[in-house]
Parts: sequence; structure tokens; C-alpha cells
Amino acid sequence: MSDAAIISDASIDAVGDHFLVGLRPTPVLHELDRALLRDLKPAGVILFKSNFCHDLPYAAWLESHRRLIGEVLEATGRSRMFIAVDHEGGRVCRTPPPITRFAYAADYASNAAEVGRAMGRELASLGFNLNFAPVLDIHTNKDNPVIGPRAYGGTAEAVIAAALPFMRALEAEKILACGKHFPGHGDTNVDSHFGLPSLGLDLEALRLREIRPFAAAIRAGARMLMTSHILFPGIDADAPVTLSRRFATDLLRDELGFDGVVVSDDIGMGAMTDFFGAADAAARFLSAGCDMLVVCAHFTLVDRARGFAEAILSAAADGRLDSDVLARSRRRIRALLDQMPMNEIHQLPESVFFEHREAGASYESPTAEVV
Repeated sequence: MSDAAIISDASIDAVGDHFLVGLRPTPVLHELDRALLRDLKPAGVILFKSNFCHDLPYAAWLESHRRLIGEVLEATGRSRMFIAVDHEGGRVCRTPPPITRFAYAADYASNAAEVGRAMGRELASLGFNLNFAPVLDIHTNKDNPVIGPRAYGGTAEAVIAAALPFMRALEAEKILACGKHFPGHGDTNVDSHFGLPSLGLDLEALRLREIRPFAAAIRAGARMLMTSHILFPGIDADAPVTLSRRFATDLLRDELGFDGVVVSDDIGMGAMTDFFGAADAAARFLSAGCDMLVVCAHFTLVDRARGFAEAILSAAADGRLDSDVLARSRRRIRALLDQMPMNEIHQLPESVFFEHREAGASYESPTAEVV
């Protein structure tokens, strides 16, 4: 089927490749999620803490998890898709024991490759094939409420020295890495989960510092990057990065040469409230040069994805969304999907977890996860 025929298809699954959705907070596939997966056929799903059974022994929760992933695949009808998780270390860890809970990236920066290998092996054993890590932000603002020790360090050099070995080691274990949060979230003083950060940096300042880890990751072969929900009024006063052609096309694709897949951070986050209130924002997102919208249930109704899909089809049909732009985006996603392993879920021996615990500092805190 030609790209033109796909774009003109009236059903929302015609644009399902452009979506990665979160499930409702239950380890059993909710019937409303099942219906959405069946209708939209998204290219990926992301799991959170609430999608695991934390009160069961390893073998039991692993079996529950196996059923969930199997039902997701059955509902979408896809044999290959992104099965994603946020797994950085520190507070950003969703999985129950005995999966290793490493410390923050800042604490294992000197041992990032070994930790990346350990994380990759454990995540692959859970059937994941995509991890939204490494953090490529630089921790330069002591008042930053959301990045802090999630970053590998306070300079571009420190971040590059740790993030690239982590990325390579993770991918060697058949887990795709996704660098985040382009072009850099480390200097903000607002948590984008709850509000829109605004930074007065100009493009030259970004090139000198924030962008350097992303440029290095691209040169090292990064295949997926995540946008940040930040407004840079001196560069694009009308749109945050997630909706900005100035950032996604002019800077990321044309200047930095990135030809991989660009995903959004969760568009239900507070930073996007004023921008994704109308479904047409989904078409703006693709027109900017991005590829996959992440729509999760924690901050918003995941069923909004239906309206976003319909808006994309409508914009393509009436010419507001260039059909060539949409087709190129679809080809990028499909090319990456074709490379994705579908990792078999299996139980790991205790000796593996013991070895992994020795690989890096552990995190022990009652603090709730960053979502």
C-alpha cells in the first residue's frame, strides 16, 4: 500500500505508528485500554510502577507481567512494537524486586557502561526493548526540581563521558536507548510535569553547552531522542520545543543531522496543558519534524489519543499536514521498528542480580518515583 493510500485511510489505525501510549494503572489490561490498542494499533506502549504486581514473589509477578505484554501484542495485532519503560536509576524505577534498583545516574557515572549492561540484561528479561534513558541533560541549576542527580554531571564533558558508554552497553543487551530531554532540561527551575519551564538562553548558548551531549550521542549512533517541554522565547516564542519546527527540524535534523525517531515527553504533563488542549496539536507536532506522541494515563486520559489520531488524518486530508512530512516520519518509525528485537520474558537466576548489585551503588529511599 502506498503512503498516500495509508494517509487517506479513514480509520485511526492508519496513523497508529505515531503513538506510544501508557496503560491505565493496573497490572491487568483494562478493557478500555484493550479497545484503544485494538483501534489505534500504536507502535508502542510504556509501562509504569502501577502496571506491575509489587506484592507478589518474582516468579508470580513475572507471570502476570508476561500475560500483560502478551495481551498488549494480541490487542494491537502487531508482531513487533516498542515495549518501553523509564528506567534510569534513583527514583525513576518502576519494577519490583529482585530487579536491581540502581542509584541515580550521577552516582554511577564512573561505572556507567557496567550499569548499562546490567540494566539492559534485566530489562530484556522483562520483554522490554526500549528504555527512555540516558538523561543527556547537564545539571547546572541547583534549584532544578526535576533533573538534579538524574543527570550524569554538571558539565557537557561529564555527561558525554558517562552517557555514551551507558547507551552503547544498554543497546548491546538489545534495549534501544532514547536520549532525553532535547535540547537540555538541566538549567530549568520549573518541573515540566506541573508547569512550563521557560529559559532565556539563545541558540549560541545552547550550542556551547546544552546541545553538546545530544550532538555527541547523534555522532555515536543514537536512533531515538525525546523532546523537552520547555519554552525558549528567544529562539521560538510561539511554541515549546515539542511543537517547534525551529528545534525539531532546523536544529535537530538539519543542523545536527539526526535522522532517527523523535518522541515527545508525555504530552499529558502540566507543561503541555495549554498546547495540547486541542487535538490539532498532534498535527503541529508532526509538522514540526517529530515522529511519535507519548500519551500516558498518569496525567491525562489516554483515550485522547483517538482524537489526536483523527486530527492527524484530518490535517493530512485537507493539506494542513504535508503528506510527504507524514510519510517520511512513518518511514523513520518503520525502519526503527524493523530493527527492534522482541525480547523473550524469562526469569533470571539470583546470581545475576547479585552480580548486578555489585556493579553500581544501590538506591534506597521511600521517596516516590518521578513519573
